[in-house]
Amino acid sequence: MTTDEHARMMSANQANWDARTPVHVASRFYGLDRDLDPARWFASFEWDDLGELAGRDVLHLQCHLGTETIAFAQRGARAVGLDFSAASVAAAQGIARKAGLDVTYVQANVYDAVAALEGRRFDVVYTGKGALCYLPDLDRWADVVARLLRPDGRLYIVEFHPLLNSLGPKPGPGEGPELLLRHDYLGGDGAVHRDATHTYTDGPAVADATDSYEWMHGIGEVLGALTDAGLTVRRLTESDELPWQRWPQMERTPSGWWRLPEPRIPLLYGLLATR
Repeated sequence: MTTDEHARMMSANQANWDARTPVHVASRFYGLDRDLDPARWFASFEWDDLGELAGRDVLHLQCHLGTETIAFAQRGARAVGLDFSAASVAAAQGIARKAGLDVTYVQANVYDAVAALEGRRFDVVYTGKGALCYLPDLDRWADVVARLLRPDGRLYIVEFHPLLNSLGPKPGPGEGPELLLRHDYLGGDGAVHRDATHTYTDGPAVADATDSYEWMHGIGEVLGALTDAGLTVRRLTESDELPWQRWPQMERTPSGWWRLPEPRIPLLYGLLATR
């Protein structure tokens, strides 16, 4: 697939995320009308791997509403969020102002992040939960990350496990509770076109711009892209918990997240790499 075709699909995704944003801002899923509690989006192992953030420059790529970005600022980091959606960036700025936190947000495609951030480098680059699937080229992404990191800086990825992605969305009407493999685990077969009229949150349908494109990336592909870019993988954690109830048979855990009673399968992974 050509670079032009990738650009067309990413442009469609950008329009879709612009259209999603007002739905997400008003949703119960994000709960922005209640007390802001951004730490609820983090697994405990994330904070262990991220370490002390006070006084550090932290960049959150593909930040959407900036909920996690705010959590970094609350921990004393000089936090920057970057997203390609103008609507998301505007919403994130408003959320940060309401919380009384100093967070910088930049609108840019992740592939243009080095130029958009004017060559600034960071101690930590973070990307989380549903971001990598919107990137067609992981090698190019890993090269951008390497250029954004200071020497000895760390990249931290927390992503939905490709096994979860291959299981597809929640069961449709009339379907049972069985877990069925609906999509490839491995990448390489191009984009998956989705109708994003309804997103992962509650709320009304998205108005217009409902085309969405995603790319599958196995963990091996992620590891290969990072090591080819000169990063060293330090830790890989697989978790069987999610921050919301993806399937009705999931049960609450002591952490407040959700787990399948059986089978025990990885639903989320955390990956720490250093430059």
